[in-house]
Order: sequence, then structure tokens, then C-alpha cells
Amino acid sequence: MIAQIPSPPRTIMEVFKMLPEGTLAELINGQIYMSPTPTNLHQRISRKLEIKLNEFIDRNFLGEIFHAPLDIYFDSEANAVQPDIIFISKENASQPLDEVPYQGVPDLLVEILSPSNNKHDLVVKKELYEKFGVKEYWIVEPFSKEVTVYKLQGSSYVLASKEIGKVHSPLLSYQFEF
Repeated sequence: MIAQIPSPPRTIMEVFKMLPEGTLAELINGQIYMSPTPTNLHQRISRKLEIKLNEFIDRNFLGEIFHAPLDIYFDSEANAVQPDIIFISKENASQPLDEVPYQGVPDLLVEILSPSNNKHDLVVKKELYEKFGVKEYWIVEPFSKEVTVYKLQGSSYVLASKEIGKVHSPLLSYQFEF
């Protein structure tokens, strides 16, 4: 079957929205980045962290946790990402959380590094999350289990902690072990 395109896309966001559902792709500053399927180790770490976070968030009625692939649209022109783990507080929900894609700025984002895209998470996405005001950003190195936590102070990220096998969240005032 050949798909018919009623009219050619006029913007990069229109091109991004035309990608097939489930495509591991992000749009950052007007450039589309494709990602390979995550590794088993990546998924194992993601699952463990998500379970720990979800238990804490649910127990304290703080909001909701989501995981990739889920598009987060920071704006309507050039920035849509698929973080590994997403926390949106109930106070911050800029729309009903059942609407997809989510349009707004989550409170906390977690990225688990992959060998093929370290720079992407360490530099490109960190700068994007800082620019849009994500309050807390965790970067997890899966082999060593080192977690680097950045918290937003004013309009810039500052290093909040760097630990192995555990993570202290200034935003949630809680320490998670995995």
C-alpha cells in the first residue's frame, strides 16, 4: 500500500509529525535525530528507576511518571523529545495528561546513556532542557550506574549530585537506590 500525502510538509515539525508511530526520533532545534533501539541494560536500568520513582510519586500523590517512547513537545515549531523517564507534577500539568503528545515542560527528565549517543544526552539535550526550564535532569551511565543530577538554578543548571547506584533528587527531597 502506498501512502498518499495530501500536501507536502511545509515545516520541520510537520515532517516530524509524519514519521510513523513508534519511530525513535526527536526534533531538537529544528534538526531530526534518529536513535537505535535501546540495549537490554538500558531498559533494565530504566525499568528499575521508573519503578522506584513511580512508587514514591504515587505514594505521595505528586503527579505522574511516564516512559519512552512518549513525545514531549516543548514548543510547536522545532523541539520534541522522547526522554527515557518523565515526571510531571500535578501542579505543573499544563494539559490533561491523557492528551498525546504532551505539550509543556516536565518537572524532571531522566536520560540513560547509550554508547552511540553520549554527546546527545550530555550536551545537546542538557542544553535544550536547561533552555526550556526543566527543573531537574538526571543522566545515568548504565555500566557504572553513575547518576549525575542537574538542578535548575535561575535559568542555568548546576551540578546537584553525582553518585553510584543511587540518586538524590533535590526536587523530590528523596534518595533512590537501584
